[in-house]
Amino acid sequence: MSTLLHSAPSSSPSFSQIATPRFAPSPRISLRKDVSCRAVKLENGRPSASEFVVSGSGNAIPSFVVAPNARIQDLVNRNDTRLRIFSGTANPSLAQEIACYLGLELGKIKIKHFADGEIYVQLQESVRGCDVFLVQPTCPPANENLMELLIMIDACRRASAKNITAVIPYFGYARADRKTQGRESIAAKLVANLITEAGANRVLACDLHSGQSMGYFDIPVDHVYGQPVILDYLASKTICSDDLVVVSPDVGGVARARAFAKKLSDAPLAIVDKRRHGHNVAEVMNLIGDVRGKVAVMVDDMIDTAGTIAKGAALLHQEGAREVYACSTHAVFSPPAIERLSSGLFQEVIITNTIPVAEQNYFPQLTVLSVANLLGETVWRVHDDCSGGIEPYSSLGID
Repeated sequence: MSTLLHSAPSSSPSFSQIATPRFAPSPRISLRKDVSCRAVKLENGRPSASEFVVSGSGNAIPSFVVAPNARIQDLVNRNDTRLRIFSGTANPSLAQEIACYLGLELGKIKIKHFADGEIYVQLQESVRGCDVFLVQPTCPPANENLMELLIMIDACRRASAKNITAVIPYFGYARADRKTQGRESIAAKLVANLITEAGANRVLACDLHSGQSMGYFDIPVDHVYGQPVILDYLASKTICSDDLVVVSPDVGGVARARAFAKKLSDAPLAIVDKRRHGHNVAEVMNLIGDVRGKVAVMVDDMIDTAGTIAKGAALLHQEGAREVYACSTHAVFSPPAIERLSSGLFQEVIITNTIPVAEQNYFPQLTVLSVANLLGETVWRVHDDCSGGIEPYSSLGID
């Protein structure tokens, strides 16, 4: 299910060098037997230009995702579908990969900024009566990308699109989902209202920070998880289940880590207890569980400043963990995240491409997996009114 976009070389031993027995994740996470992890060759720690091709829209994408999914393309051609996919400026490479999976070209759209910072959007092709999917994560700069998404939705609504689905791989403001102190706003609900009022008929999101965010929308929400992509990548490695422990970096992520551990041959679970004294500031207090001599896999939905996960990794090393791996769906990477993640605490930092990673933010331990196939399959199933609960696609998370 996963596609390896970037994996920097590392001098430390890999999973395959640790032990010979191989764990097998639950069959529910193996979505496609014909989609496997593929590595991109590196030159000086950067993806080689020879591993990329330039699409018709001018975007460079990995060569191994250019070929569309044959089954999907056959259905698209046979049904003469009115499916349209447009990309904002936040993550055009992911949108291009999704379109390639479906055997489609990205829709033509004009997006520009006026001198005063206002955003202008014009569709360059007809979408009347079409099922439109707008790919735009609200990643940094969050406000600009959110406003661009809202204007794109409005443009499609005024162009008489039949259905408008906002594909939001990373939903910004999701952490502001409740009041922890008096006189605070609940920005997640506000953003949900804005997207709904702009004219979206549906939202497709990946790994929301908390499940209750789905309830903030008055329109259907398809919530898919990046967990199968990361698990599929880990399944390509070799590790003894007795050496593995899954670690939640905080108490709030226990449910996520427990679900992850069950897929890894029901691995043991450990929890880092922390006390937060302010936004983006965390202090690790103690560890619940045993990690001595183990390979610790830390699981979280996002890495922002990396304060929580870095302090957690330091504590795991103090408690005797042999190696520490970090797995996260969303790589926000606000400063000083890169310095913390590349400091030697982690054997490997595994993320997905829901948020584009700037070239200057690559570091030797970083591995980037693609969620394009996951989102592409979900887009088709939403368009074709298919259920996601039928094997082998039950882990997509759609109803």
